Amino acid sequence: MPVLLTAPNPADLHPVPGLRLGVAEAGVRKAKRKDLVVLELAEGAAVAGVFTQNRYCAAPVQVCREHLAAGAAIRAVLINTGNANAGTGADGLARARRSCDALAARMGLTPQQVLPFSTGVIMETLPVERIEAGLPAALADLSASNWSRAAEGIMTTDTLPKAASRQVQIGGRTVTVTGISKGAGMIRPNMATMLGFIATDAVLAPALLQPLVKQAADASFNRITIDGDTSTNDSFVLIATRQAGHAEITSLDSTDGQVLRDAVFAVARQLAQAIVRDGEGATKFITVQIDGGRDEAECRLAAYAIAHSPLVKTAFFASDPNLGRILAAVGYAGIADLDQQLIEMHLDDVHVVTQGGRNPAYREEDGQRVMKQAEITVRVHLGRGAASSTVWTCDLSHDYVSINADYRS
Repeated sequence: MPVLLTAPNPADLHPVPGLRLGVAEAGVRKAKRKDLVVLELAEGAAVAGVFTQNRYCAAPVQVCREHLAAGAAIRAVLINTGNANAGTGADGLARARRSCDALAARMGLTPQQVLPFSTGVIMETLPVERIEAGLPAALADLSASNWSRAAEGIMTTDTLPKAASRQVQIGGRTVTVTGISKGAGMIRPNMATMLGFIATDAVLAPALLQPLVKQAADASFNRITIDGDTSTNDSFVLIATRQAGHAEITSLDSTDGQVLRDAVFAVARQLAQAIVRDGEGATKFITVQIDGGRDEAECRLAAYAIAHSPLVKTAFFASDPNLGRILAAVGYAGIADLDQQLIEMHLDDVHVVTQGGRNPAYREEDGQRVMKQAEITVRVHLGRGAASSTVWTCDLSHDYVSINADYRS
């Protein structure tokens, strides 16, 4: 069961003017499940994205990069679940391009105006003919209010759809930011086996989309880990339909730019944290906060060492305050001149470690009280400077093994 996560209320997901979504059951892998989603973007929309850093990236990732680099005006997004079209070689690339051709033909676009995305099982041939057959139903379903159904349509091992929405005031106009994501396993920073799509009607200068999507990823999706695996299909896309009617935002550091950035970050963080809360077999949502570093990079090293450790994660699952595992992870994180005698550590409100050793006032029953909670914060102070970094993760349970052992069945 997900950790303190519920399915989004469709009424809370604000439509984004200039964008419609259509969902269909194409039988890509299994019959009678939503597995095909089309996003239709109005003319004048701008799009940017960040993608997996796994060098063995999927065919649709390669095609998306090509189409964005070509500079064509993106007018459609095509997403299938059930098949990742990764590890499929030249044939996979041809099938990804064929899916773009098919949607473009039906929408009166060029193939370069379509971005394809796939998620699911790796090293299986993409049944592109099923996608082609499902396109008429997806296009007939296009609606500005289909965000919740689209969130369902991109799920794989997710137990719940993930969506979030915000509205802010810019230039006297109401500006909407709404997004969906999927992901529950094979989650690691530098993106994950996740797809994320956020759209806004803000009138944002197109040149600002790429820096904004990168900043948003770094503040959200690049701060989560479930199992330390970086997937082949990770993609996070930001769309600006530019229909809100206010003066164009030409700087993210302007007052209006900061309002928009905060809204995009808030939606991205909510989506990213929902992925962790729905981590395969997760029973605990854990915030790892590292303070007192010389720079953010070394704080992130320590945070991810803790968050990736199977020993730490299984201790959290067992509600076992075997907290020396956390200190050991900090020690092997790769901070060469770390002085262990400066380390302080808290488990929520419990001061566990002081000056590198067990706090004389610490009692194990206090640690166990915190470990039994569904949400836990680990704070480690390195005593080296003023930098900090935060990562979100979950525990590692028996169900994680069962889910991944049975994934292809």
